[in-house]
Amino acid sequence: MKTGSAAALAALLAQPTFAFPGEDKSDEEAGPFQNLPRARPNMLDWETLEDWITPQDQVFNVSHYGYPEVDLDKYKLEITGLVDKPMTLTLADLKKRERDEQLMTLECSGNGASPSFMAAIYNSKWGGTRLGALLKECGIKKEATEVVFFGADEKKEKIRDVEVEVPFGRSLDVESALDPLLLLAYERNGKPLAAKNGSPVRLIVPGCYGIANVKWLTRIELRSKRYMGRFMGRDYVTLRGKRNSEEIVYDESSVLRMNLKSMIARITRKATAGGSIPCKAYGAVWSDGTEIKTVEVKVDDGKWQPATLDKEPRSKYCWTFFSTDLGNLKPSKHTVVSRAIDVNGRIQPTAEDDEIALKKTYWEAYQQWPREIELKA
Repeated sequence: MKTGSAAALAALLAQPTFAFPGEDKSDEEAGPFQNLPRARPNMLDWETLEDWITPQDQVFNVSHYGYPEVDLDKYKLEITGLVDKPMTLTLADLKKRERDEQLMTLECSGNGASPSFMAAIYNSKWGGTRLGALLKECGIKKEATEVVFFGADEKKEKIRDVEVEVPFGRSLDVESALDPLLLLAYERNGKPLAAKNGSPVRLIVPGCYGIANVKWLTRIELRSKRYMGRFMGRDYVTLRGKRNSEEIVYDESSVLRMNLKSMIARITRKATAGGSIPCKAYGAVWSDGTEIKTVEVKVDDGKWQPATLDKEPRSKYCWTFFSTDLGNLKPSKHTVVSRAIDVNGRIQPTAEDDEIALKKTYWEAYQQWPREIELKA
């Protein structure tokens, strides 16, 4: 992890829980957003979010092939294909290896696609062993170009009129798989993985959407041919229109790296004074690891104003909390929205911008999301 000195990193890993430091609960009251359902169980509750590391009861899970039952005592992870020395490892074998930790925010690529699905994100401290070290031990043959990760979850799929039983799978190119940050995780926040989150072992790929972080991992296979399973070549493929002179052309791309995104988590108010209501906004911003330059917040049709990014906790692949004073607002309905800007000048788009408006699939939902509130005197 490239987030500063070793001592600072150790301190960050040792202290996983933080609240919004700028919020004064003695005289700030959070109000509900308008026209939005309350958070469902086992999903992030933006309106009560306090912890930088997400508690287990607010951790989402998505499964495309159901939830497999994996016997921990019989569990084995196979590393095979174009390697010099294939391996088969038990959970105990993995735990005997050097243990490492990785801080990372994990988001579903469809998070924010609709008002009822805006809480599929969480921040964690993962524990496990580094993938790259294992692959190097196995000896990667020179003809290998891809590393495919298969889970224990399986389903019958009809492919070209042929029905076959296939496991869930995703792949990375060899160079990406050897990134020293990738982890074979068997712990979250110092505890064994929950079954719904991929127990006993899952892949952790910092900066990539949840779909790439394969759960219930059972087999790692090195290949010389492109893997084109359902969740690489058919689903989790973004169809986006682009303007080419006077026409719109469409392009398909596989979902992988997380996009720049921010979200207003909650808005607080103080007691009405002189006919106006002092308000503040709190939220979170994240990316694929690209440094965030700033977050700006706008009320109604006003000007964009810079928010304050929390100086700590910080980690490259984790969300950063922010806050801003909205000033004194009149009792009425108001719209509050945030936008993130990274160090490369990229600005989080609106829903009307071409890259969102011309997108025909719901994956990669990273548009600005206006929040509506109603203030009463």
